[in-house]
Amino acid sequence: MKKSKTRLFVNKQISSNLMIYIKEKQHHFLKNVMRVKINDSISIFDGKTGEWSSQVLSINRDNTVLRVNEKIKGIIKNHDVWLVFAPIKQNRMNIAIQKATELGVSKVIPCLTEYTNIRSIKINNLTLNAIEAAEQSERLEIPKIETPIRIQLLLKSWPSDRYLVYCDEKLHQKNNFLDSLLPLKNNSLKWAVLVGPEGGFSDSEKKLIANTKNVLPVSLGNRLLRSDTAITVALFCIQELLLDK
Repeated sequence: MKKSKTRLFVNKQISSNLMIYIKEKQHHFLKNVMRVKINDSISIFDGKTGEWSSQVLSINRDNTVLRVNEKIKGIIKNHDVWLVFAPIKQNRMNIAIQKATELGVSKVIPCLTEYTNIRSIKINNLTLNAIEAAEQSERLEIPKIETPIRIQLLLKSWPSDRYLVYCDEKLHQKNNFLDSLLPLKNNSLKWAVLVGPEGGFSDSEKKLIANTKNVLPVSLGNRLLRSDTAITVALFCIQELLLDK
C-alpha cells in the first residue's frame, strides 16, 4: 500500500468507497502545504470507526475529493482519563490542550474557580487544537471539550467511580507523584486530574475538594509549576501508571 502523505480528521462517519470532500483549512493544507497530487494516499480517521486509507481523486479550487479505500486500524478503548483545569491564557491553554490530547485524555473540563482570571473560552479553538494534536500524534479519537462549569457544581455531582487526582502546590509529602498513586494501580476506578488557577484554590474550594469522594492530593515537587506544565507532568505520570495495567 502506498505510504500516506499525511493524516486528517474527518467529522463524519467513514465507510468503504465513501467520497469525502475536504474543504477550507484542510483543503488549503492538502493543496498548498502538502501539495498532494491525484492518486496520492491520505490516511483519515473519524474518532468513531477507526483509521482508513483514502485516495485523492481530484483537487479543485474549493475542495479536495477523496475516495475511501479500506480500514487500517479499528478503535481500541484506552484508559478513561479526564482533565479538569482552571482556564489560563489562550496561548498556554492551547499548548495544554495539545499535550492533554497527545497524552490520551478522553474529556477536558474547564472549571471556574474564585481565582480564575480567564472567564471567556473559545471551545471551537480548543477543539481545533485537539484535532491537530490527534492528527500529529496518530491518536484515533478526539477528546471531548466541555463548556466551562463552576467547581462547586462539578464536585457536587462528581462520579463515584472516578478518582480525582488533585495537584496541590502547597502539599509537602515525602512520596513523589507516582509513588503516591502506585498502590492504586490495579484499582478499577477511572481517573481525572485537577489543576487549579495560577493563584491556587480559595480556602472554601480547598475544603470542598478535600470533602469530595475519591480525591487524591498529590505534590508535583518543590517547584511551583505553571498550569500548562503541571497538566503535562500530571497526565504523563498517570499515563505511566496505567501503561502496563
